[in-house]
Amino acid sequence: MFPKWFDKWNRDNPTDVFRPAIIIGTVGGAVFAATMLIAWGQPFATDSMQTGPRGTGMSVPEFTADLAKPDPDIELLIEDPPFVPEPGEALAKDIYQNVQVLGDLTDANFNRLMAAMTRWVSPEQGCAYCHGDGDIETYGEDNLYTKVVARRMIQMTQNLNEAWDGHVNANKQVGVTCMTCHRGQNVPSDIWFKMGDVNETMAGWSANQNRVTAQSQFTSLPSDALEKYLLDGEVIAVHDLESRVAGIPGTDGYPGIQQAERTYSLMNYVSNSLGVNCVFCHNSRAFYDGAQVTPQWATESLGIQMVLEMNNEYLVPLQDQYPPERLGPVHADAPKAACKTCHKGYQQPLQGTNVIKDWPELATTGAPDYGN
Repeated sequence: MFPKWFDKWNRDNPTDVFRPAIIIGTVGGAVFAATMLIAWGQPFATDSMQTGPRGTGMSVPEFTADLAKPDPDIELLIEDPPFVPEPGEALAKDIYQNVQVLGDLTDANFNRLMAAMTRWVSPEQGCAYCHGDGDIETYGEDNLYTKVVARRMIQMTQNLNEAWDGHVNANKQVGVTCMTCHRGQNVPSDIWFKMGDVNETMAGWSANQNRVTAQSQFTSLPSDALEKYLLDGEVIAVHDLESRVAGIPGTDGYPGIQQAERTYSLMNYVSNSLGVNCVFCHNSRAFYDGAQVTPQWATESLGIQMVLEMNNEYLVPLQDQYPPERLGPVHADAPKAACKTCHKGYQQPLQGTNVIKDWPELATTGAPDYGN
């Protein structure tokens, strides 16, 4: 069909016609997809929660598919309504020995709560996790540290539900139980310990940062933010609004760069703990102004104070009760809590599931309200 010289030239000069066709097709497909995205919008539905005034861009956008995906730990929750006490029923303190908390519960509700705590904290070890392998007659003994700690944790849970209602139930009744943190584990995930100087061979401020740690959210920010703000109770601050201030930053009444970096480290932690961005709490035009923040800012501020009390009044004082393997790897300190210990990456723990409705015994330090 073609002249001989043309066929010979083609044989002597082969050309790969497929490669440029593939490249052109790929580029053309990408251009077409980009054009469709611009013309028709994001194909994956998103939902935005407005956190501030309209027109300010203060919103938290999330994929609808992610919002529809439940926290897998919700599946571990079961309905377990209380037994309404009958007049004259025997109480746990009159039946069992050494019942220092929950003694005013009826036998049925006392054992119902003990069974639930086993599901929440030690589903594999069962009752023996706190009471040992002895007969039921030995359950009153305090031979295991786990029982001593559990007793104090019951008191802490009751206090959280009673004294910190403004944070725990800010939007609706949610409540706190052992399940909120433990999720079927002996030790809750996302607890924390003191880090100390993570760069021990370096002098100065650098000894607190520039090393990837969980506490710094794997950034170069300081690793002691949780310690300073959620244990020591230092003031969270970034800078002074004046351009020049007399005195020494950090010591003369206004924060220095170290406090600013610590604050950024803490804010990163809070954002990751709740799965939100900065404008969930702050007005992006005036981060510093407490009069322009969102309602969530007040809820979070209460949460910070709540965690301070948890750590200082309940968790740290238990240090002498723990065996060495349960203490921190650097300072042998007691495990402590923070936002992520409960929230696990969600705006509300267990996505706002009401976990307290079946457990009036944990809702107050006083007599439970069974609604009768």
